[in-house]
Amino acid sequence: MEKLKKIAVAIIHGMGNQPEDYAFKLSEALQKRFKERCGDQSAGLIIKPIFWADVFSKGEEELYDQTVASYDLNFKQLRKFVISYFGDAIAYQPVETAKHNYYRVHEKVASGLKQLSEKAGDNSPLCVIAHSLGTVIASNYFYDLQFKTEAADDVNPSSPLEKGETLSLFYTLGTPMPLWSLRYHDFDRPITIPSPEWKQKHPDMKGEWINFYDRDDVLSFPLKSISPSYALAVDQDKEVNCGTIFTSWNPLSHNGYFTSQEVIHDIIEGLFRIWVKYNSIK
Repeated sequence: MEKLKKIAVAIIHGMGNQPEDYAFKLSEALQKRFKERCGDQSAGLIIKPIFWADVFSKGEEELYDQTVASYDLNFKQLRKFVISYFGDAIAYQPVETAKHNYYRVHEKVASGLKQLSEKAGDNSPLCVIAHSLGTVIASNYFYDLQFKTEAADDVNPSSPLEKGETLSLFYTLGTPMPLWSLRYHDFDRPITIPSPEWKQKHPDMKGEWINFYDRDDVLSFPLKSISPSYALAVDQDKEVNCGTIFTSWNPLSHNGYFTSQEVIHDIIEGLFRIWVKYNSIK
């Protein structure tokens, strides 16, 4: 019997201080639920959580020490939160200098995709699950590749997967992407899901872009209403209720997407559909 082919899954975290094992529970849940859905314990996913928080952590710690701690400012924990969360978003923005943070973060993404390509296969379907600022990072990264901007030259991808050519599933969780639309006069060129190359090679393999948002999460927004282009590019803006009994009714729901059973269920269904087609299972 021919060995079943794997699906590559990249997870990209959002803003704030993140532990390196931030995606452990999500990865574990995806593997377990995917095997159950396939009804085959030999089925599996190649999952790579991409960790980029260390690009900014040292600078943010120094900023806190130089300002908040040195001047004994009030609300220290709140200020630390502000520096960590909004510092990431500000620091990530492109500036007119070589090797700025935008590229440093994208190098982390490129490294993660390279590892996925080596483990799952150069031509394996790629699913990207991104949260919060990670949705902006993922969108920018694949935009640079799909529209061949100068920024794409810095990541030096080699395999089809690394080039984003096998990108077939995109799940944005708690995205603040509409806020980035304020930086542009026309914010109407979303990335294409599935990628043009994947669509051409596998016209029968339907990809999808689902955007999950919680109405209590003040950092998340629907995407289809941004512009007519986004209305076409995003398959669904799906409202979910994330978090625990203590957080599901307030802005702290922003941290609950990775454990949302509804979010995980929909992602598994998308992965299963691609896996069946990719392995030509009837």
